[in-house]
Amino acid sequence: MTASEQTSQGNDLRREISRALVAIVKEATGRGPAQALTYINEHVILTLLSDTMTTAERTLLDEDEDEAVRSLRRLFQGVVRDQAIEAVERLTGRKVLAFLSDHAVDPDYAVEVFVMEPGLTDEGD
Repeated sequence: MTASEQTSQGNDLRREISRALVAIVKEATGRGPAQALTYINEHVILTLLSDTMTTAERTLLDEDEDEAVRSLRRLFQGVVRDQAIEAVERLTGRKVLAFLSDHAVDPDYAVEVFVMEPGLTDEGD
């Protein structure tokens, strides 16, 4: 496989992971993130989501209920955990060893991190 083909394949994988995670969040919350960017580095996949909050969450934030929004997000992240892991394992053909997730409310960013079994990429090996 040429370097160009590998780059294209890597871009496709990043795009597919981003799309899958957006769909999962949308299904769970009724609204998908406005943007998702996925990065793959060695044995880590990181997806950064932006503009993720629902109208209800924004209303809570406007009332200085930041912790309530964070608590809701933690609940949603627990609900989508298995679906997110399954999607990443299916798309990569690799096992997820650990899944980490967090959300900042202001500015509105979420991060989903997947620690993969060895062998996801050849970089850094």
